[in-house]
Amino acid sequence: MPTAYITAPADEADAIAERLVEERLAACVNRFPITSTYRWEGEVHHDEEVALLVKTTDDAYADLVDFVEEIHPYDVPCLERFDESHVLESFVEWRAESISAE
Repeated sequence: MPTAYITAPADEADAIAERLVEERLAACVNRFPITSTYRWEGEVHHDEEVALLVKTTDDAYADLVDFVEEIHPYDVPCLERFDESHVLESFVEWRAESISAE
């Protein structure tokens, strides 16, 4: 089961998180305020962003990527996949139930 790491502008992160859960692409999204320092178009930038940790499933991951690319405001969104080497089975079951259609 993967967890996706996504960064987003602070004023849009809540809406992205909510849409991911509403669309059943995520069981849960944790949000953390961060300051990002990065190079874009030859200049160094410092921006307040939100890191999203998205709990999803293997089956939903490709659709999650497509959805994020469609709705994310950045030209090049940060979206990275982390696969878990250990996770509680009860959490795996809850996550799958939360994402599957009713």
